[in-house]
Amino acid sequence: MIDLLVAGGFVRPATLAKGLTFARPQPGRWRQALLLSIGGLLVEPLAWIQAALIRNRLKRLQLPDAPLIVIGHWRSGTTWMHQLLGCDPTLATARNAFTIAPQIALIAKPILALWLKRSMTKTRPIDNVKWDFNDPQEDEVGLARLSFDTNMAGVAFPQDYLFHFERCVLHETRSFRSDLLKFCKLTWLHDGGGKGQLLIKNSAHTARIRLLLELFPKARFVVMKREPIDSIRSLVRVKQTLAELVGLQAAPSEATQVAETTQAYQELMAAYERDRELIPPGQLAEVDYDSFIHNPLHTVEGIYQQLNLDSWRDAAVPIRRRIEARSDYRAKPIKLEAEAEALLQELLAKAGLGRGQELAREGG
Repeated sequence: MIDLLVAGGFVRPATLAKGLTFARPQPGRWRQALLLSIGGLLVEPLAWIQAALIRNRLKRLQLPDAPLIVIGHWRSGTTWMHQLLGCDPTLATARNAFTIAPQIALIAKPILALWLKRSMTKTRPIDNVKWDFNDPQEDEVGLARLSFDTNMAGVAFPQDYLFHFERCVLHETRSFRSDLLKFCKLTWLHDGGGKGQLLIKNSAHTARIRLLLELFPKARFVVMKREPIDSIRSLVRVKQTLAELVGLQAAPSEATQVAETTQAYQELMAAYERDRELIPPGQLAEVDYDSFIHNPLHTVEGIYQQLNLDSWRDAAVPIRRRIEARSDYRAKPIKLEAEAEALLQELLAKAGLGRGQELAREGG
């Protein structure tokens, strides 16, 4: 149950109510619906108290103007990059003990940290990666507690994934800008004590370059790039796992997931390429996944140099320790059903995307 709560529990009642205007939980998914919603209902009075206590601080708070933002399609190394950059003691970022319930995380900080420290599983439910209460977490996971206008809406309702992807990732809803800015301020209040800059990781932000530059004109971007077939194949498995864990609808077939994930990949990366030129010189570092996995320390040091980050002296030792602690990690091979794999190769070949085209020729 703890994995479900970390992934999607403590949703605010208003967020849940908006979600129910789009769809209802299917029969057989009411257990997930109950667990996702009851925590949020129970802590809502604490959310009102936190909001009252910090209202004036939020209004006065000026965020650092040059956040470091990790983007790139899901399953392209963004999490590992976030974990390493999150070791930098000068960077504040969203962490599991915050994103599980940002509406109360400031006033309940020691309680949430102690509870998660004692109860969290040793590895993430979607893969074999070690994690703990203080590990960095993707912004979208925390935002989903406060707003239904995120990519996580399509995780809650996996049969409607493309609808919510178009609505919340490729386009910006009326309230999302203010929700995002508020979430960044909450992140800073939670983790920013004694630190100098904000670190953000969110794959959905790959399509939000224009919005991010309007909020943070000096933002520095780290863009992770991986072979499309590997990234999509891995995300299909993750989406199926999350559908079982937190989905309010039954998971689509693997073939459907492949078709939808491939379409979303193309749209996400097209949005990035369209707006990439808006990023000023010196504020963008594009990172090859294979090079990063082969030599993470060298890659991260290169990012610090390329983006003129001045905290490498503080960051080098804790980053090296994090790499050494993961030296025994081995990624689990990803194998799709035969029909889904054939469809993936066919779609990527038609799109002329990387190794999918080569594998389709070999298979033919």
